Amino acid sequence: MTNVIIFAANGQISRLVEDYLLTNDPDVNLTLFLRNSQRLAELARANDRVTLADGSLDDAQAVSDAMKGQDIAFIGVVDHEVQNNITKNVIAGAKAKGVKRIIECSVLGIYNEVPDEFGRWNAEMIGDAGLRTARNADKLLEESGIDYTTLRLPWLNDHDDLNYKVTHKDEEYVGVSGSRKSMADVVKIVENPDYLKNDSVGIADPATQGSDRPVY
Repeated sequence: MTNVIIFAANGQISRLVEDYLLTNDPDVNLTLFLRNSQRLAELARANDRVTLADGSLDDAQAVSDAMKGQDIAFIGVVDHEVQNNITKNVIAGAKAKGVKRIIECSVLGIYNEVPDEFGRWNAEMIGDAGLRTARNADKLLEESGIDYTTLRLPWLNDHDDLNYKVTHKDEEYVGVSGSRKSMADVVKIVENPDYLKNDSVGIADPATQGSDRPVY
């Protein structure tokens, strides 16, 4: 069995990841970490592979305690904290508890990789501070010595499809939007930990390339 802890477990991406893993991978146990675990009490009652953990990502001790016995940590929120305490706390907890793999959500544009008018608009919407903190979080993971994947997500929609193209850190981002379902599909990393290992990847629907605004 593979033990996976999902931080910010009640977020939209996290909920889709949870559904994907519970549906497709019977060899995965989930620990769901969130501020109010009662929000996911029904999911835990319905599945004996789910354990709930109350806590805040700002609480280093709570994060570390929850990581005991875990193999993979998924951070389902973008670290926009000024000091990047979310990423720092998860890295510290992983080192203390022997967690070998971290997957963290981020945003597109942190490396000026988004071209044309949409790139300009995206940078304006996220802002310098938001891009800087997300970029710093990626750097912290890269320098941590822990196997990691940063998922630079696009502007999301609820289309019921699995259309996405993966680009790598030094490549131009392809697409402007993508479905939340597609983003969750990338977490097949859990089934193959070498997939996208030690990389910061962009993920979007290539059919949306060339649009100057998100495709909803």
